[in-house]
Amino acid sequence: MRIASLGSGSKGNGTLVDDGETCVLVDLGFTLKETQRRLARLGVEPTDITGVIVTHEHADHIHGVAAFARKFKVPVYLSHGSYQEKYMGAVPTLHKINCQQNFQINTIEVVPVIVPHDAREPCQYLLRSGGKTVGILTDLGHITPHVEAQYRECDALLLECNHDPGMLRDGPYPYPLKVRVGGDYGHLNNDQAAGLLATVNMERLNHLVISHISEPNNLPALAEQAVAPYLEGGCGRLTVASQEDGFDWISLS
Repeated sequence: MRIASLGSGSKGNGTLVDDGETCVLVDLGFTLKETQRRLARLGVEPTDITGVIVTHEHADHIHGVAAFARKFKVPVYLSHGSYQEKYMGAVPTLHKINCQQNFQINTIEVVPVIVPHDAREPCQYLLRSGGKTVGILTDLGHITPHVEAQYRECDALLLECNHDPGMLRDGPYPYPLKVRVGGDYGHLNNDQAAGLLATVNMERLNHLVISHISEPNNLPALAEQAVAPYLEGGCGRLTVASQEDGFDWISLS
């Protein structure tokens, strides 16, 4: 099993999970042309994608989904609340999922996890294959007991470290947006993200990817500093996903 990212942040997101037989794309926030360019950088053809899974309907996660699905006849999986045809347009093969029920995409089992975020029916995902589990956890305002329980046993975890509270407070965003980002239905700050690691089985977690960093409101060094105390006991590799380049393939084998 391996993972890679097309890009991570408020300008567009997309994560690839590939087990050798099935390759899924979690979210797609880029234009069709930009998506193809970013896939090519990772050695992936659009026709290699088995399915697109959507976490929620915000533009940085869904902007390119419908166009990609139409052009390459790729099925799309998303919650009932996340699909709005007037914004997405038609999707050739659409699977509306139950956020409390696991589902299968060929050889990959997908576990939806309900999260607190200011969207219609948001969920994040665990993806399992061959005894390995990838956790994707971004776009939530706080860590719930349900989230803690679901993400305890991961081999790789893509974890949102969206903002530093001080940088958000003193940064360029207008006050209402600051309140939204820093609120219970906004985005995780560095300390909140680090706190989740206290509940994670760090001996199993071999890859931690700091994700969805806000360029105006955070620095990779601050996010790394926040999670560093939790890495000494187990995580062998720390990666920071960028907006421009995402991250290259990481193998879980």
